[in-house]
Amino acid sequence: MEWADAEIWRAVSAHAPATQDVRTKALLTHLHLVQRMFLMLWTKQPFDPAGRPPEFATLGDLRSWVQRYYSEVHRFLDGLPASRLTEVVDMPWVRALETQLGRPLSMPALVDTIQQVASHSTYHRGQINVRLRELGGHPPLVDYVAWVWFGRPAPDWRPTAGAS
Repeated sequence: MEWADAEIWRAVSAHAPATQDVRTKALLTHLHLVQRMFLMLWTKQPFDPAGRPPEFATLGDLRSWVQRYYSEVHRFLDGLPASRLTEVVDMPWVRALETQLGRPLSMPALVDTIQQVASHSTYHRGQINVRLRELGGHPPLVDYVAWVWFGRPAPDWRPTAGAS
């Protein structure tokens, strides 16, 4: 996931119209805000899901925040005992969703929420790739199998030309 995120960031920062595009910034912000929110759930840090999300003056500010996330999530996952994977995760926004849907919802296990973060991130990277193409850019190939084909490279967070 980190490799794919870094590839998306390199493609966006290399394409000037994407660096100025409000929709691209909104998609990147949402993608990484959700990643961070789940890490906060997993590590039992307090947060208000209905609260005001952080704002980033530039894409560079957002990118720095994202890179810090990855060191934190690696630390969490590296220390995660397998026994915790079946632990139920209480997602505070589920109560409102139950009311909206008019039905009770089952609470997911930690392993389910880890899969959700990966799946959610993939979905939004696809949206960002579509936006890059719409803006005349070149979306990177970031499928999981591409990472395998390329020899499972480490994430490359180095700035590219035109990076903001």
